[in-house]
Amino acid sequence: MTDHFTLAETAAQFVFDRTALRPKIGIVLGSGLGGFADALTDASRIPYAEIPNFPRSTAIGHAGKLVIGQCGAVEVAAMQGRVHLYEGYSPQQVAFPMRVFGRMGINP
Repeated sequence: MTDHFTLAETAAQFVFDRTALRPKIGIVLGSGLGGFADALTDASRIPYAEIPNFPRSTAIGHAGKLVIGQCGAVEVAAMQGRVHLYEGYSPQQVAFPMRVFGRMGINP
């Protein structure tokens, strides 16, 4: 069985392969805040379904995308939508995106 850190490393490497940006800030956007990620410039938008091992948001209104872009001169990673326990995910699965952020060098 593969541990969560190895799974997170695989996901982080996939994201790094999709963008040259190396964000140091991670943001988990709540309901109604997805527009912030839409305003990022030079952005790469990666659907959660494409990121290995990443849980997929099933909540209505959650875009289910990781957006890597710039807010002014600052490179950020913004989650448009998140997963919840009520969607049937385990606590480890809900926290998994934070492990990926950590493997990317981000302190969310």
